[in-house]
Formats: sequence, structure tokens, C-alpha cells
Amino acid sequence: MKKMTQSSYKSYAESKSPNSPLLKDVCFAFLFGGIICTIGQGINDAYINFASLTKDNAAAATSITLIFIGALLTGLDLYNKLAHFAGAGTIVPITGFANSIVSPAMEFKSEGFVLGMAAKMFTIAGPVLVFGISTSVICGLLLWLFRIIY
Repeated sequence: MKKMTQSSYKSYAESKSPNSPLLKDVCFAFLFGGIICTIGQGINDAYINFASLTKDNAAAATSITLIFIGALLTGLDLYNKLAHFAGAGTIVPITGFANSIVSPAMEFKSEGFVLGMAAKMFTIAGPVLVFGISTSVICGLLLWLFRIIY
């Protein structure tokens, strides 16, 4: 059996990998990400105009609603189908964050509530939350120190 070098394996893998239709992928990401954001803006406007919420309260309610919709569509296995078709446009909005939390929970639900669903829920989103919160705390402390010093 002939041993493959790293460069020969790389060329072999590239020859077997299909080329990605980059222009189509970029257009779909732009289109579907825009559609999701437009829906979010419509929900926000509805909260302001029909529920008489303030801008801040409407923004919070819109975020909650979009997270709920993303989680619901993930639970019904519709979000993954949309993401397969739409590509990266479904990752960036807040619905993609909801999907990244619910997907692992759904995948491991057969292992039980605590060790399956609850433990695996933050496998993807956990590092984002940890480093995001840690960075915000560090920035807040630095801002506080600068205000004391100056």
C-alpha cells in the first residue's frame, strides 16, 4: 500500500470535491438574510404600531419573537431545511443563534433531559456566550477604571 503525502492527499481531495457556486451562495445568503431581517423589522413595526410598545420594548419583544420562531422552526425540522437551501443567510440573524442552541438539544434529547438536552444545548453557543460575556465584563471594567483615573 502506497503512503500518501500531505500534498498528494490535498490534491486528491481537491479533485474529488465539487466546486462551490460562490456567486449563487453569496446571492442566496444576501437574499434570505435580508428576508429574515425584513420579517424582523415588520414584527418590530407591528409591536410599535399595534401593541403601542416603546422602541426599546418593541426591540426586546422582536428579539424574543425571532428567537421563538427560530427555535420553533428548528424543533419542527424546518429551519435546517431552509438553511440547506438558503445557506449563510440563515446563520447571521438572531434566528441562527436560536437554531444553534436548539439543534444540539434536539439531537441529544434521546439521552435524557439533564445529560442529553440540557447538557448539550450550549455546545455550539456556549463558547460564544462565555467569550462574549467575558469580553463585555472586561470592557466594562476598563471603562470604569478609565472614568475613575481620568
